[in-house]
Amino acid sequence: MGANGSSYPHSCSPRIGGNSQAQQTFIGTSSYSQQGYGWESKLYSLEHGHERPADRKKKSLGLATLKRRFIKRRKSSRSADHARQMRELLSGWDVRDTNALVEEYEGTAALKELSFQASLARAEAPSLQRDLAALYQHKYCTDVDLIFQGTCFPAHRAILAARCPFFKALLSSSPGYGAEVLMDIETAGIDVPMFSALLHYLYSMEFGVGGAEDARLQNVDVLVQLSEEFGTPNSLEADMKGLFDYMCYYDALLSFSSDSEMIESCNERGAVAAAPVVGLVGPGTPDEDLRAHKAILSARSPFFRNLLQRRIRTGEEMTERTLQTPTRIVLDESIIPRKYVQVILHCMYTDAVELGLVLRGSPSAGSLGEVQALVSGGRGASTRTEEAMELYHIALFLEFSMLAQGCEDIVVESLSLDSLVPILKWSSQPYGSKWVHRQAMHFLCEEFSQVVTSDVLYELGKEHLLCAIQSDYLQTTLGDYRDE
Repeated sequence: MGANGSSYPHSCSPRIGGNSQAQQTFIGTSSYSQQGYGWESKLYSLEHGHERPADRKKKSLGLATLKRRFIKRRKSSRSADHARQMRELLSGWDVRDTNALVEEYEGTAALKELSFQASLARAEAPSLQRDLAALYQHKYCTDVDLIFQGTCFPAHRAILAARCPFFKALLSSSPGYGAEVLMDIETAGIDVPMFSALLHYLYSMEFGVGGAEDARLQNVDVLVQLSEEFGTPNSLEADMKGLFDYMCYYDALLSFSSDSEMIESCNERGAVAAAPVVGLVGPGTPDEDLRAHKAILSARSPFFRNLLQRRIRTGEEMTERTLQTPTRIVLDESIIPRKYVQVILHCMYTDAVELGLVLRGSPSAGSLGEVQALVSGGRGASTRTEEAMELYHIALFLEFSMLAQGCEDIVVESLSLDSLVPILKWSSQPYGSKWVHRQAMHFLCEEFSQVVTSDVLYELGKEHLLCAIQSDYLQTTLGDYRDE
């Protein structure tokens, strides 16, 4: 009889293994006594007692023999008449015993659901909104100082211009790095705390700072006056997507090299490129330096933040401000291939992983080559899943959690019988994703009946097969284990 939860209500799966003394598998009711529950029934019990000497011989056989037994003349769960088998099984039971079995099934199903939800748990990745709120609080890589009522507010011109028509017009007249802009606000009643809350809203779509919100900003009349003077911003996602598309006020250039000595020398000396900073320009072609904003890089990635902060400590930032030139950051292409950089930047600005931006004509080589070799099996072009695996490791290097989790989601969405083995192999490695591994093992247990009827069974590693067989929630039928 099958134990697949999709076949009938409140079902659970047999656990393969158990007490070596009894040597029986009883589906979902292991806590009940033998009398009255049909343990002798051939429909749902596996007998391995002394009356079958051949079974004792099979116990000594290895994993290869076990796989052959799975393949040999098994009955598919799809062809099993579960309803008929259940009727025959329960025909001699009274109502109390039947209710007890149903309760057992329901309890096991609830435990299975809890186990699955636990396997889905992972730390929440900081969102764009959260990172920009932290950026406003910590003032990383500011390039303009707003002076309001004698108080200086360091800010980022690109974000303000993208979010607010008032600031876009105001800052266009002060294009220089580190410019001081005097604020003249016509709306009555705006003081320093309220102005700070207004800036915080432009960064994060929230007026409160640290959980506190100015009660005056809940006044509809005040909000109407502010919207008339400053304009009404779009959603944060839409404005940041526009900033990525047009790169207004970019102040960083990403270059690539395979020469490690040159990379270290350039980043230590703070090499810069003489290029215009203001204006609407595209994100760059594959053969050009890629434009970006230091504020976004430092807000989303501790790797870039530490690199840029080091340049500030060495005084290179002041040189760039004086020369009015963007910062050139040289990246090691063997670690961060050029083909993936547009995907990384897009995720930094939008929180979305878009593999359609991968430059697939550009080769990926270097330290990530072993990852591609592991999952590609010697084939040519990388698949979408393999690209997500490579990007996952880049995200870990950059400490960019949102990108890492987006890549994990893509890998899990691609789970199928064809991709199961490569994903299990990759996720089992020290550099693989433990979260993906849990989802792949769950897929293996849920689709075990299909696995044992396909060639995938021969490709599974011993540890993965044993882990699935020992699971309390393996979805399979007795026909998958019955010999001819």
